[in-house]
Amino acid sequence: MFAQSSWYLANLDNLEVVKLLSEVIRDFAEGEILQGLNSFDISASIDSYLDKSYYKTASLMANSAKAAAVLSDSGSDVAQNLYDYGRNLGLAFQIVDDILDFTGSTEVLGKPAGSDLASGNLTAPVLYALEEQPYLEILIEREFSESDDLSKALELINNSNGIEKARKLATRHTKMAAQSLNCLKASDSKDALQELTNYVVSRLY
Repeated sequence: MFAQSSWYLANLDNLEVVKLLSEVIRDFAEGEILQGLNSFDISASIDSYLDKSYYKTASLMANSAKAAAVLSDSGSDVAQNLYDYGRNLGLAFQIVDDILDFTGSTEVLGKPAGSDLASGNLTAPVLYALEEQPYLEILIEREFSESDDLSKALELINNSNGIEKARKLATRHTKMAAQSLNCLKASDSKDALQELTNYVVSRLY
């Protein structure tokens, strides 16, 4: 996919756009490395989680949206607003995805619930739950080495406010994304971008 994308980029003959979307590939690699280095890290903060989520997901949406503005000669203010739109939309999408790791079914997710947690990827619901559930810290630190550790951890997370706090965080980012669209004139395209912000959080219900 990246090879095909690079071919199309080269044919755009626009250096600024090539630089923007090349940055996406670099960010994606950095996000994967960060996730591997920080597995089972109970000292992680929401800010560091959002940084990693930017690299892994939101960078693609942010820089793609900005690239569209650049190709359309929309001006630097519109380009920045569309970058902000994509960034916040991407963060919200990733947060929702991480919530669904706890609330979605195996059939929908294509993997068992809690798969990210089992691999040491501590997402927003987990980080918020750690503030309320001290025993969760112990389970994570021993990397779920005992047979029922993971099921206990999932129960602690579901009995905390972690999922609800993560849902509010996602909603906050979708609202910020929607506000960034105020720079655009009314059109079907603007409506479609607006509808995307509603769709992201609708996946939770």
